[in-house]
This record gives sequence, C-alpha cells and structure tokens, in this order.
Amino acid sequence: MPSLKDLKLRIDSVKSTRKITKAMQMVAAAKLRRAQEAAENARPYAERMDAVMGGLAASVAGLDSAPKLLRGSGADETHLLVVMTSERGLCGGFNSAIVREARRHIEARRGAGKTVRILTIGSKGRDQLKRDFADLFVGHVDLSGVRRIGYDTALGIATGLIAEFEAGDFDVATIFYSTFKSVISQLPTPKQIIPATFDADGAEAVSGYSFEPGEPEILADLLPRAVATQIFTALLENAASEQGARMTAMDNATRNAGELIDKLTIQYNRTRQAVITSELIEIISGAEAL
Repeated sequence: MPSLKDLKLRIDSVKSTRKITKAMQMVAAAKLRRAQEAAENARPYAERMDAVMGGLAASVAGLDSAPKLLRGSGADETHLLVVMTSERGLCGGFNSAIVREARRHIEARRGAGKTVRILTIGSKGRDQLKRDFADLFVGHVDLSGVRRIGYDTALGIATGLIAEFEAGDFDVATIFYSTFKSVISQLPTPKQIIPATFDADGAEAVSGYSFEPGEPEILADLLPRAVATQIFTALLENAASEQGARMTAMDNATRNAGELIDKLTIQYNRTRQAVITSELIEIISGAEAL
C-alpha cells in the first residue's frame, strides 16, 4: 500500500501534467482556428481549379498531343507514395491513421508485383514507416522549420516530383494526407496526383469557351500549377487535421488527469484516515495499559 508521501507526490505530479495538457489544448485551439480558416479558404479555389482542369483534360483525352503529366508514362510499374504526417506528436491517432492507409496501399501494390517507393513529409510518418520499409525510402521533406505552410512550400515539392516523373523515376504518384472534417473527425485520404487526375464533370466549367493557344498548350502550362495546388491543399488540410486531433487528444488527457486526481485524492484521504485511526488506537491502548 503506498504511503501518504507517495500519494501526495503522485497527486502533485498528475496536477502538473494536467496543467501542461490544458495549456497544449489551448495552444492547439488557437492554431486550429488559423489552420481551419486557411484550409477552408483554399477549398473553393482548389475545387474551381480542379473543375477547369477536368474540362481541359477531357478535351484532350486520348490524344497523343496531351502532356505527359496528364496522359502518364504509359506504364504502371513504379509507384511513389508521398506520405504527409506531422513533425510533432501528441495528436492522438492522427499520424497512425495516415500511416495505416499508406501501409495498406504499400502491401496492395507489392502484392500486385509493383515497385513501391516512399517519400515522407513530416518526421512522424518517416519514423513509423522506416521500421518496416526502410529499403523503399527515396527521400524525406523536413518541414520542422516552416512556421506557416505557404504555396511556395507546395510548389517546391511539386517541382521535385514532376522532375523525377519526367526523368522516369516513377510512373504513378499518390499523396496520403488527412482531410479535415471537424475537431473530432479527420479522414485519411489517398489522392493520385501524377498522372494528374481531376473532376470528371469539369467539362461544364469550360463549356462555351474557346482557347488560344489550344488545350494541350494551356494544359502544359497549367498542369504543374494544378499539381502544386493539390499538394498545397493537402498540406493545409493536414495542418488543420493535426491541430484538431491534438486539441481533442489534449482535452481527453486533461479530463483523464482530472479523474485520476480525484481517485488519488480519495485514496489519499482514506489512507490518511486509516493512519489517524491507527494512531488513536495506539494512544488509547497505551493509556489503558497505564
């Protein structure tokens, strides 16, 4: 049975932990507001870009003049998986859910006899995947020094991926990230970005328009921007999802700490009462002996 001193020390320790988790919850809430606003503001542009690009892509579908970034390399052998996670932990199952989705795709592609390569964005995904797939890694993007995600960050990643695709390093690239739904709901999402895929109903967005130069030339110029936009949107969704998951995790930790403090306090009081009763019995017994 723990002593009164041990119980007192443990109660003080849990109280200190509760202060930390409460502070982290408040910080995550403040960051979530900014991240959620950025993600929601980017969605209309991304959706409109997707619709316009879908209409342009449909107009050149099957043509030899279509850009390689749209029609693909003509093969389906080497798959690059770009796994986006956070740089920091303490956000519940946020990172594990994304990695689990990536693992499922890795096993499926390897089971089909495909070559799989992995590029990670965020240290938590790298740490988890390297345990089992270290031989598949081809690179890592460190965002620990980036305080706020900007389009330039996504453009740099997209430029590197497109250069590798043009060099024949892979045939298909898929990004894995978490779509922000709410504070308690984040959806792990895979999305193919190379060859570029867009809204199949996008023809309505460009109907009635004529283009100069032609669609293939416009696509060749816009496709890299569209890929960068998709990556940028994924990074923003991931950032909002991370803060939402961290806020929920820290709220649960704070509640659990409070419940543990209550239980320990009850145990402390009972132990203290038992000690006092024991001391009284000893005093009474000594008095009777006299």
